[in-house]
Amino acid sequence: MAKRDYYQVLGVARGASDKDIRNAYRKLARKFHPDLNPNDKASEAKFKELSEAYEVLADPGKRKKYDRFGHEWQQVEAAERAGVNVGGPGGFRGSPGARNVNFGATIEADDLGDLFEQLCGGRGWGVRRNGPVRGQDVDYPISISLEEAFAGTLRTIQIQQPDGGFQTLEVKIPPGVTDGSRVRVAGKGEPGRAGGASGDLYLVVSVQPNARFRREGNDLYTTVDVPLLKAVLGGEVFVPTPRGTQLALRLPSETQNGQRFRLAGQGMPRLGSEARGDLYAEIRVVLPSKLSERERQLFAELAELRGEKT
Repeated sequence: MAKRDYYQVLGVARGASDKDIRNAYRKLARKFHPDLNPNDKASEAKFKELSEAYEVLADPGKRKKYDRFGHEWQQVEAAERAGVNVGGPGGFRGSPGARNVNFGATIEADDLGDLFEQLCGGRGWGVRRNGPVRGQDVDYPISISLEEAFAGTLRTIQIQQPDGGFQTLEVKIPPGVTDGSRVRVAGKGEPGRAGGASGDLYLVVSVQPNARFRREGNDLYTTVDVPLLKAVLGGEVFVPTPRGTQLALRLPSETQNGQRFRLAGQGMPRLGSEARGDLYAEIRVVLPSKLSERERQLFAELAELRGEKT
């Protein structure tokens, strides 16, 4: 069965942006992921097709070749690695002194294989159509919490083998990953052909929204409720962290509602670095409720002292 057009597989237009392609893949990959559709061969095949399409269209170089040569783009790469210049102003060019072949601006995909055989199978080109071909990379979407992104975590996944069986892998997700980060597992992608190396497996990370913390880059923002009197007079409050601890923060007197305090170096780890972002505590002043009669009198006296009408 002929392969479907990769753009049709992802349901995007040929001129789609990288973001549109990424979003389309994530939506469909979650729907057809084998973990969510156990023992469903149709979903498994669909997920594999989606991963293959995304692996090509998400890579600018591969996408450019695919847009011109269709599903023969891998043969183009093999020819280029052997020194054949594909797509230049002069058409196909091989080693110095070799005959240039200009096949024009358009090549039909069905004819490309024969053209490679004619050009690369002869003497002096050093390329064979059935030479070693590296296996394709494979994307594997995973979802983690903000706390896991903060501290790093392990994921146990299963990948399908060529014989239909499954291999279990334990993969370390480093601290500081962001939404869309790709964690590489070398050599665990599609097997190569004719002795070619296997591709790589990439875990595409999706970080779940968090009810307590808002993330902006490597900085974190959280809201801290502060009683009115403590905001007015000053005092100590406690700020939560993603590691499950609390940090003491001393508020000055007359702290305003919405005022923001910076706790340096308490934010998200910077991926691949020992540095960290900052944690910002945003103050939300909480008014007292269920006042006693005496408390109302005191507030009335305060209003009178400040010349405020009630």
